[in-house]
Amino acid sequence: MSTPAGKDAVGKGRPTPKRSEAQKRRTGPVAPPPQTRKEAARRAREQARSARTRSKDGAARGDERYFAPRDAGPVRALVRDTVDSRRNIGVLLLPLALLLVVAQLSGNRRILDLALTIWLAGVLAMFADIALIIRSIRKRVRAEFPGETKLRNHAAYGLLRSTVIRRFRLPPPQVSPGGPRPH
Repeated sequence: MSTPAGKDAVGKGRPTPKRSEAQKRRTGPVAPPPQTRKEAARRAREQARSARTRSKDGAARGDERYFAPRDAGPVRALVRDTVDSRRNIGVLLLPLALLLVVAQLSGNRRILDLALTIWLAGVLAMFADIALIIRSIRKRVRAEFPGETKLRNHAAYGLLRSTVIRRFRLPPPQVSPGGPRPH
């Protein structure tokens, strides 16, 4: 069927390959179909496991094709770089809480009071750090993406990332703390 002159053709933009050409492109033998439901379920689990592993490894390498939807996009990359370019107090909160638990187990009231004071100071410092992180993220997103409307979502994403220990962040940090700011 031909298209009228002046109209753009809608389609895939190439001819359909012949069956013989398509069969030549196939790679190796096809696995036989499963004989039982149990075997089909096992194969499905193995395929899902390998897909998860592939996705996790790709994200750990920093390959954007494997990022979760919440991590994808240039604005999220900017937020990640903003958070990763500084040291964050939020990562210290969990070790400080562990210090508090150990102090409670010691049974010594003085040690417990000292640990509680240190933990509360850490919480207050974290709130100040949160205010600085939010301000920094909003400022940079507004400057580089003036039409962006989801500033609250980006700030929450940055806060969540700032509480994760740097070594365990996914996608991995692309900038070093204290180094030159990206973008």
